[in-house]
Amino acid sequence: MMIEAVGARAMGGVNNIGRFTRFAWQSLAASFRSCMSPVTYPLIWTQMHLIGVRSVPVVMITGAFVGMTLAVQAYDQLAGMGLEEHLGVLINISVVKELGPVLAAVMLAGRIGGALTAELGTMNVTEQIDAVRSMGTDPIRYLAAPRVVACLLLTPFLIIFADLMGIIGGYFVSVIHLGINSRAYWSFSASGVELWGVSIGVVKGFFFGVALAVISCYKGFTCKEGARGVGQACTEAFVASFISILALDFALAVIFKAIYSTFWPLKSLV
Repeated sequence: MMIEAVGARAMGGVNNIGRFTRFAWQSLAASFRSCMSPVTYPLIWTQMHLIGVRSVPVVMITGAFVGMTLAVQAYDQLAGMGLEEHLGVLINISVVKELGPVLAAVMLAGRIGGALTAELGTMNVTEQIDAVRSMGTDPIRYLAAPRVVACLLLTPFLIIFADLMGIIGGYFVSVIHLGINSRAYWSFSASGVELWGVSIGVVKGFFFGVALAVISCYKGFTCKEGARGVGQACTEAFVASFISILALDFALAVIFKAIYSTFWPLKSLV
């Protein structure tokens, strides 16, 4: 009995992976076709407003508190070594390369991912997705593709907002509250933060946006019946999106580090 249960669970896991892979491929293909078809542009604009514009305040607040918290936590360690004027380098590099993109994506996974899953899950439970399919329209292209495109295009811009507010928040705490020299703060920051580091954080946004959109749409399309099924799908979507964001962040960090070491080997040793 135990072997049968383990085997059934393993087969179910493999089946779910296959279904998700197929759904992800169909969503990405439909998203590409949607970008080429002006007919779907109004659907994309609507999702861009809901996903992007309404997420700006939350993402900016998150970025600001990340920068301020880094300034408070790191000041004592640097001041003990007489390097408090280098605080801006630590804050800005951490914000633009790692904390800004990751925390902004996690906030979007909570806000946008849950909303997408709940919306599509409700449509699935009330058989609206089946109604769209019965009218000869591909529900993935009509429902999932605009959301994937909106997340793909706007997540990098939201990360830029988070980075900007993180830098500003760190500056105000460091210079105004902790009394660090403003000119030295920006001078060391400019010399320590490279365009490569900023670009890495923005590029990560494309991967994070696609991951959370595809996972949320998939959970909405495949949720169980009833209010409990929709709620469970929302929880699973956030957990899966959060884990995928962390996994992608690690994988991309390794890849970008290898690229940087290949093209700028001397700088990587410094």
